[in-house]
Amino acid sequence: MRRKNRIWKKALEIAAGIILTVFTLWGLSGCGEEQKVPEKKQISREDTKAAWEEAGSTPYGKYPELVTYTLGQMSGANNSNLPEGDTYEDNAYTRYLRQMLNVQNKNSYMETEDRYNEFLNVYVKDRTLPDVLVVSDRETLKELVDNDMLADLTQVYEDCTSPRIKEMYDSYGGELLEAGMFDGKLLALPETVIDHGPCLLWLRKDWMDELGLAEPKSLEDAFDIIEAFMENGMGAEEGEEPIGLVCDTALVGTTSSSYSVDPIFQMFGANPQRWQKNEEGQIIYGSLTQETKDALEYLRGLYERGILDRNFALRAQNNLRDLVVNGKCGAFFGLWWTPNNPLMDEYEKNPESDWEPYYLTEDGKNGENTFTAFRDNKYVVVKKGYEHPEIVMKIVSVLFDHTRYEAKDAEEVNSYFALNVDPTARPLVINVDYNEATYKVTENIRKAFDGEIKKEELSAIEKSYYDACSNYIEGNKVTVEDWAAYKSRISAVGLLVDGNYQPPRREYLGDTDGEIPQTLKSLERNTFLQLIMGNQPMDYFDRFVEEWYAQGGLELTERVRSQT
Repeated sequence: MRRKNRIWKKALEIAAGIILTVFTLWGLSGCGEEQKVPEKKQISREDTKAAWEEAGSTPYGKYPELVTYTLGQMSGANNSNLPEGDTYEDNAYTRYLRQMLNVQNKNSYMETEDRYNEFLNVYVKDRTLPDVLVVSDRETLKELVDNDMLADLTQVYEDCTSPRIKEMYDSYGGELLEAGMFDGKLLALPETVIDHGPCLLWLRKDWMDELGLAEPKSLEDAFDIIEAFMENGMGAEEGEEPIGLVCDTALVGTTSSSYSVDPIFQMFGANPQRWQKNEEGQIIYGSLTQETKDALEYLRGLYERGILDRNFALRAQNNLRDLVVNGKCGAFFGLWWTPNNPLMDEYEKNPESDWEPYYLTEDGKNGENTFTAFRDNKYVVVKKGYEHPEIVMKIVSVLFDHTRYEAKDAEEVNSYFALNVDPTARPLVINVDYNEATYKVTENIRKAFDGEIKKEELSAIEKSYYDACSNYIEGNKVTVEDWAAYKSRISAVGLLVDGNYQPPRREYLGDTDGEIPQTLKSLERNTFLQLIMGNQPMDYFDRFVEEWYAQGGLELTERVRSQT
C-alpha cells in the first residue's frame, strides 16, 4: 500500500511539472518574444499640477481628471435630429470633447426653445443656476449681472480662446464682444449672428412646369404664378380651397423663421419692427413710416386677389409648416437654409416635388441704415463660483475651430452637418463663425467643383457639404440630406453669391436696444392685420401712428435717440 502511494505521489509531481512547463512556455510564446506586463506609469504630483495649469490656461489643454459641469440644455424637436442612440449627454460633440478635453456635461434641466426662457427665469429667481447655461434674452442676462450671479470670463477669454475664434469675433467689429461686457468685464460670450442674407421666394417648380409657366423675373411675375396656382387648384383636394402665399402673422421674420413677407416691405424701402435713420439722420421706428404704409397697402391688394393666404391670420406656426410638408401650398418666403426645414420633410414624403428658390429683391433696400439690437442674441454664461469658468472657451475653441479646421479625427462630429443635426444637440447652443461664413462656404465648394482648389483645402464643414452635394449631382444613392445640402448651399446661397449680395451696414443700439413694450407690439400687430385684411381703411394707419406715440412710443423714441 505504501509503495502504491509513493508511486501515485511521484506521478502527481511529474504531472504538475509538465503543466507548469506548458504554462511557462505558453507565457513565453508569441513569435518567440517575451510578453511583459506593462508597468503602470507613475505621474508625479508636479506633473499633475502642471497638467491642471496647462488645461486651465490654454484652448486645448486636456484636464488630467474628468471635469463635469451641470448644464441648462435647450433641446430641439425630434431629439434635435440626432442619429439613433445619441443623446444630449452622449453624442458626437460630447464624445469628442471628452476625448480631447476630458470634460462631460450633466444636464440639470432640458426644455425646448419655446419654453426654455420660462424655465430659466424660475432658476434665476431661485438663484439655483447650473454651472453653464445659454441665455437667450437680454433682460434675463441683465438680471443675472445685476444680481452678481455670473463668473468673470475676461481672462479666460484671453487665455483659453483660440486665435481663430478671436479672429471670428473681430470680423463683426468690437461691438459684438462688447455686448457681453459689463463694467469692463466679459460676463457673457455672445453668439456670432452670421448674416443669412435676404429671404428668397420658394416656389413649386414642378407645378410651374405642369402649368407651362415661365420662371419669374420679378416679384410681380411671381405673384402672377401664385395666382395661377390658385386658379388651377394646385395642392388642393376636391372640395378644398387652394392656398396661396403662406404667411406668418408676425409678417417680419428672424434668423430662425420662415413664412415672413420681408421682401415685400423691402420693395418699398420699409423696415418695420426695426429702428432706423430717416433722411434727416434722426432715429425713428420703422413701422411708422410712409414706406411701411405703402407696403401694407400692397399686401392688402395681394390679399384681395387671393394671392396671400386667405386664412393667414388664423394659422399658428406649426400649421404653416404642415401646409408645406403636406403639399398644400406652393409658395412662401424663407432663408437659404429652408431646404433643411421644412422642405426636407416635404421632399422625403414627396420626392417628385421640386422646390426652387428665387432671389427677386436685388434692387430692394435690404435694411440699409437700420440698427441691430443685441436682444435677439444668445449668450453663454458661467455661474459665479464654478471652479472651471474657462471650460466654455475651450469648448467653443474645440467645436468651432479645431474640429472644423485642424482635426484629423473629427469625422463623426463633422458628419452632423450633412445629417442636418440641429445646433441644439451641442452642449453650447450657439454658433461661432465669421460674419460672411455662409457665402464663403458656398464659394469654396464651387471652387472645389471647378478644380480651382483641391478638396483637401476645404474646411471640415465645407468638405461635408461638398461630399453631400457631389452625391446629389452624381445621383449616387442620394439621401434627403444630400438633396437639402445641394438646394441650400448651391441653389439658394449660389443665387446670393451670383447676385453679388452684400450684407447691409448696420449700427448697434447696444444696451439702449429699444425693446418695444408688449402693449405697443400688440397695437402694431392688430393694426397691420386689420389693414391687410381690409377691415380698416388705409387712413387708419395714421391713427395707429398717433396712438403708438401716445401710448409710450414717444418717450421710448426720445430715450433711444438720447442714448445712441
